[in-house]
Amino acid sequence: MGKLLAKSVLFISYFFPPVGGAGVQRAAKFAKFLPEHGWSPVVLTVENPSVPLFDETLSNEIPDSVKIIKAKTYEPSYQAKKSVSASAKRDSKDVGVYSLLRKTLRGFANFVLQPDPQILWFLSAKNAANNFLKSNKVDAIFATAPPYSSLLLAAHLAKKYRIPLLLDYRDEWDISNEVWENKGLNRISRAIQNRMQNYVIKRANTIVATTYMSTMSIRGKVKKLGASCDTLCIYNGYDSQDFQTSQVNEKKSNGKYVLSYVGTLWNLTSIEPVILAIEKLAIKFPELFASLSLVVAGRKTANQQALLQRLVDSKVTLTCHDYLVHYDAIQLMLESQGLCLLLSDINMARRVVPAKIFEYLATKNSIFVVAPEGEVWDLVKDYPRAYCAEPSDIDNIVSLLANDIDRFLREGNTKVEGYSSEKYERRAQALQLAQALNRMLNRDSN
Repeated sequence: MGKLLAKSVLFISYFFPPVGGAGVQRAAKFAKFLPEHGWSPVVLTVENPSVPLFDETLSNEIPDSVKIIKAKTYEPSYQAKKSVSASAKRDSKDVGVYSLLRKTLRGFANFVLQPDPQILWFLSAKNAANNFLKSNKVDAIFATAPPYSSLLLAAHLAKKYRIPLLLDYRDEWDISNEVWENKGLNRISRAIQNRMQNYVIKRANTIVATTYMSTMSIRGKVKKLGASCDTLCIYNGYDSQDFQTSQVNEKKSNGKYVLSYVGTLWNLTSIEPVILAIEKLAIKFPELFASLSLVVAGRKTANQQALLQRLVDSKVTLTCHDYLVHYDAIQLMLESQGLCLLLSDINMARRVVPAKIFEYLATKNSIFVVAPEGEVWDLVKDYPRAYCAEPSDIDNIVSLLANDIDRFLREGNTKVEGYSSEKYERRAQALQLAQALNRMLNRDSN
């Protein structure tokens, strides 16, 4: 038996292992390291998640001491949701009445299921939480979103049981509504969700965001509502233990410079600028183009898949993976020479920092940030081989890529020396969360 921890936190996270994907890792790593900092998480998650990805390896991250409560959701299967998705692949029959039917179903679901389809988890999750809280004391409630219905659940429980509440915005609610391809919110839906967001902000004692710019945006909402909650930024990060268990394959890849992208490709992270740059590289620097290998790992919308198809007929070596478990994704990052981070030039993207950037930094590889100038540019400015370019500046992307391929061919190495990424370790960020929970408890007791 380990030492009994003095403080416990009800940890509400719909996305939790064995669910896969980058968004899961924040909750999983918090749950892994919080016990080291005096907090014992009791995780409330979904029993039958309607999600695209599973990664059983992430379950190994969770200590046996962490209690997990699961509640059933009544959502349709992910395949059913995908069939009416705005980003799904269409065939020649998907015209006329079929297209209209899908669009109508999607619009109906968006209007009825507010703020998201996971609201169909709310009732059973609430019942499971009630059953636990009636006979167990917790010192705080933590809820991470998306889905934003989890914040509604947390606010309800915090009010009912008078428990301090910390909300974790992995993505800003407003940004998600702006960029998610399946949203398309009308005026009434936006009004409903604004009221929902205002409600949870007023209930919260502390709100955490994953970028400083998002923190400032949320702080503005807090001030406008006259709420009294604290706001702070806790970045995403990387777990050094993931890199300790990985080993770089020393086998040479036939002299190829491997440029990799790991993550989802959709309208917020379009790969089109990179494809245009590679096509231009082939014309301008054919000898460097011949040494390039592109690897893409992750889910892709139909539009992004079509963009990649343009490279199939070219002479570039292209490898596509639908999804890699986290360990294999780390291996790919380590064995690459260049790593690509993408953000499209769309509204509010300047205050987004994709979670994968921190694992990119830990690899010590060259990093190509193809994104609007914003917080992610600021974050990598001290990294010796971070190359930043606006998505529209194709010539600059070509030049940066050509220079790094040339460096690799001459030196045989693109690893960075003399840079420390320790401040972005997940253990340190769990400490920041524990300190925020402690401050919240101290204010509440006073």
